[in-house]
Amino acid sequence: MSNLRVGARLLAIQRVLVRHGLDDFVRATHLYRPLRFALYLSPWTWFARSQGRNRAEKLRLALEELGPIFIKFGQALSTRRDLLPTDIADELAKLQDRVPPFDGAVARAQVEASLGKPVGELFGSFDEQPLAAASIAQVHTATLIDGREVVVKVLRPGMRELIERDLEVLHALARMAERWWPESHRLRPVEVVEEYEKTILDELDLMREAANASQIRRNFEGSTMIYVPEVHWDLCRRDVMVMERIHGIPVSDIDRLRALGTDIKKLSENGVNIFFTQVFRYNFFHADMHPGNIFVDATDPANPKYCAVDFGIVGTLDLRDQHYLAANFLAFFDRDYRRVAVLHVESGWVPRDTRIDELEAAVRTVCEPIFNKPLKDISFGIVLLRLFEIARRFDMRVQPQLILLQKTLLNIEGLGRQLYPELDLWKTAQPVLREWMRERVGPGAFVEAAREHWPDVAEAFKVLPVIAHRLVRSAYEDTLSVRTESDTLKGLREELRSSESRRNAVIAAAALFVGGILWLGLEANPPWLGWGLAVLGAGWMFRRIGD
Repeated sequence: MSNLRVGARLLAIQRVLVRHGLDDFVRATHLYRPLRFALYLSPWTWFARSQGRNRAEKLRLALEELGPIFIKFGQALSTRRDLLPTDIADELAKLQDRVPPFDGAVARAQVEASLGKPVGELFGSFDEQPLAAASIAQVHTATLIDGREVVVKVLRPGMRELIERDLEVLHALARMAERWWPESHRLRPVEVVEEYEKTILDELDLMREAANASQIRRNFEGSTMIYVPEVHWDLCRRDVMVMERIHGIPVSDIDRLRALGTDIKKLSENGVNIFFTQVFRYNFFHADMHPGNIFVDATDPANPKYCAVDFGIVGTLDLRDQHYLAANFLAFFDRDYRRVAVLHVESGWVPRDTRIDELEAAVRTVCEPIFNKPLKDISFGIVLLRLFEIARRFDMRVQPQLILLQKTLLNIEGLGRQLYPELDLWKTAQPVLREWMRERVGPGAFVEAAREHWPDVAEAFKVLPVIAHRLVRSAYEDTLSVRTESDTLKGLREELRSSESRRNAVIAAAALFVGGILWLGLEANPPWLGWGLAVLGAGWMFRRIGD
């Protein structure tokens, strides 16, 4: 997109805001500030202004008109009722599943074009009236030929072009910020936009979403806390996806859940447990968990179960970030502010030359007043905002790879507190994190790693004696060719002549080590015998190799 088109889009955004009576947003916009007066003087703008609507409705309508990226922004905001006025939160919640739909006949034609057959041959029935409409796609109910109920998700026409247009605007704004804004080196706007671009473009591929759903379903197979519907792969394409239809109560319908006697406390705690299990046990988490994507199976009110849909956005972390995040959370729980400071330096989230004592003092100053409240009254969102206060001083940089996680965690907390205001996020999450850390560094983790890498280790042990034997034989027969100085060659030959005895010792030590690992892997008793053989073999082997 050219600079002219980017500028035109920025003006179009301001025109929408003015037309919907959101003048304060325009006055707060510094870009193209001189040109906004032309909008005020435009008769078309004033005649087209929204009349008789409150501020919340104006904001929702403006976001709907501006397109999918802005709708998703509104969806994220709607879950933070602790940070928004009630009227705005209520209105923005309509963006979760009540976006204006597109023509059902168009959706039907798109399904037929993608799957290559008439709808009548593909389904027993197909309802052209959408069940729900969101920013990227809409959903229609249907039945398979065998009568099973399904939902058909259809991508909105022209969606990629619209999103790519607004992404170009975001890229332009990020480049301008990076060039002219002193704080940009810390907030890294270009990298943030690039990370968001990957996320939103991935969401346009419904085959990817189907794969995400299958993975999460497999991770929670048999769970009593959450159910993930089945994907019908033979009816999935890039712009069409067919899944099992689930029947549940929208998680936002708290009055109905209470009327059924649902255990709301258990439901809210399970939500936190599910999130941290996804992040730390499976390292694969649903990253779009606004209320429009979550339903509740209250068939057994004492043991309610979540039903999740819409898996277009998922997140993963590399092992290093995963470890540092868990350790940071636990250090916060324990009020170990020095540990928090050390972890921030070790992870690279702050510069290496940061003084640990100064960062520790700053974190303590921000967090200690918060912890004087009962844990149930502490908002993780507020903690993050307070921590951002010290970010500027210590040049703490935004980590683009963590943005999805932060967004989802704030959504989960907002949803949990909406369900059960007494929710203690920290108390619920702490056991999950401590158990994960124990599994990561305990004996079980060692055994699991040995099992996982055993084929490679076994293959290496198989070829090692052959290689050593060939080297020794070549050395004895004076056929070993080494490009080096003569004195070095003489020493090398002497070394090779003694290597046969070392080789035999190493093979014996390796056999002890492997035997110990197999003993542990088979969970034989007593376990100390396996540990003893493994440690003895490893020590002997490394000693002989080092000789």
